[in-house]
Amino acid sequence: MAATRLKRARSADTATDRVYQGIYQAIVEHRLAPGLRLREEELAESFGVSRTVVRQALQRLAADQVIELQHNRGAQVPQPDLAQAASVFAARQVVECEIARQLAGRLTPAQLAALRALVIAEAEALQRGDHATAVRLSGQFHRELAALGGNPVFLRWIDELLPITSLLIMLYQRHGHPGCVAHRHEDLVEALASGPPARAAAEMRRHLQELARSLAQTPAAAALRDVFASYREPAATAR
Repeated sequence: MAATRLKRARSADTATDRVYQGIYQAIVEHRLAPGLRLREEELAESFGVSRTVVRQALQRLAADQVIELQHNRGAQVPQPDLAQAASVFAARQVVECEIARQLAGRLTPAQLAALRALVIAEAEALQRGDHATAVRLSGQFHRELAALGGNPVFLRWIDELLPITSLLIMLYQRHGHPGCVAHRHEDLVEALASGPPARAAAEMRRHLQELARSLAQTPAAAALRDVFASYREPAATAR
């Protein structure tokens, strides 16, 4: 009996993690529009899970400041105003310039190769017009730098800042401007490889400032069932 309960608890945790990651990635990849209501019933159907699992995931996302959970109004994707952009990018500069400074000249050949592979994959996605993949890889690049830095607090802050950055880009980025420009990531890797901490920090600052300056405009969304198709249980997909 105890083993059965433990098995169910682990299964629920896995399902909750899947819903959490699905919503988190959908926000980061620009597949959920700012201000979109996240209805439990619709999410449960989209993921093929119970509303209890969805509720648990939404509570975790709200605790991590990825979504907003309002009394009597439910959950929704945040809709940051342009005034918040200055604070978000100022915070990212403080954290990520320090990460770059600490990593400069200290990365192994294998770590640099992994970062270069991410940059190449991002550039290829942009070339073929696969915007969602390019955005995901761009966020992965910045998160990987934070992970390599080895500071769990910095990593947690980056995890909180990436979704709101994506929402700001979705809402306000000038038409035709790619999110994170791949060649800037190339320059960053080279600055990290060559060593001087001040140069690596300056390259990160230049990159984030360029991203902040690109903000100014608006876009659209998709049905939740389509957005989360890859996260759905096989049995639910067959329905």
